[in-house]
Amino acid sequence: MVAVVGPTGTGKSELALRIAEEFHGEVVNCDSLQLYRFFDIGTAKLPVEARRGIPHHLLDVLDPDETFSAGEYARRAREFLGEITSRGALPVVVGGTGFYLRALVDGLFPAPERDVRLRERLLERERRRPGSLHKLLVRFDPGSRQRIHARDVQKTIRALEVCMAARRPMSQMFSSGRDPLEGFRVLKIGLDPPREALYSRLEARCRNMFEHGLVEEVQAILARGFPPSSKPFESHGYKQALQFLQGEMPLEKAIEDAQRNTRRYAKRQWTWFRKEPKLEWVSGFGAEESTQTAAIQRVRDFLKKAPPY
Repeated sequence: MVAVVGPTGTGKSELALRIAEEFHGEVVNCDSLQLYRFFDIGTAKLPVEARRGIPHHLLDVLDPDETFSAGEYARRAREFLGEITSRGALPVVVGGTGFYLRALVDGLFPAPERDVRLRERLLERERRRPGSLHKLLVRFDPGSRQRIHARDVQKTIRALEVCMAARRPMSQMFSSGRDPLEGFRVLKIGLDPPREALYSRLEARCRNMFEHGLVEEVQAILARGFPPSSKPFESHGYKQALQFLQGEMPLEKAIEDAQRNTRRYAKRQWTWFRKEPKLEWVSGFGAEESTQTAAIQRVRDFLKKAPPY
């Protein structure tokens, strides 16, 4: 299995396509937002006509109001890995959701099932007193508090949910055993373009999304009956487009906020993937010829050491 990862906007999809073309591959999405139907512009989802006839999996599989965990992603992605290799093809996993990749490759600890009522109570508390849930982790699970960003409400809720259900900190449960991916060797390639060049590209891409239909896409999703509280609306770009439509900020302020938050998100992704074990970095953007040449050589060397497909 080959994984192409890195911060948003680095050209992962383009590099994955090139690798799939070269080595008879099929693409498996590892972007948590591209799982959702109708969220296309703000996620930079490749349209079908741009996929060059290469099969893509785990795109557009969820409605906006559905929830999806890393464990569910790992289970479904592993099913596709098996199907792809049974066809004699190479699985090429691509995306920037580092936790999903880690769940796929390393597995997750056994955790309690979701408790919808508890999650609703916690979320209501957070609405009344923003930041209060993250402070609760000081008492319940200081280890998770260090790992989870103060603004990541969903991960904070999950950590508290696990603590209350299992009666032990989630950070302790990480060491209780996982179910790693078996039967595959994994090559992880990370894209690493110059930081300032990426930031400039992200700012331009963000503005372009707003100028070419992002607001209208949000209106269309809402018109289908999906609530503004749907999880994908929490993401950068969509959140600001929704705030603009709700009259909470002017359009230019929405664009500037989306640009700033996207830069911060890219920085957090870099930090995450710097800690990813055995990840091989390739300089440049994924669409650049020199980057593709270097990545393809890495894949070729990797496959020479593996049993034939």
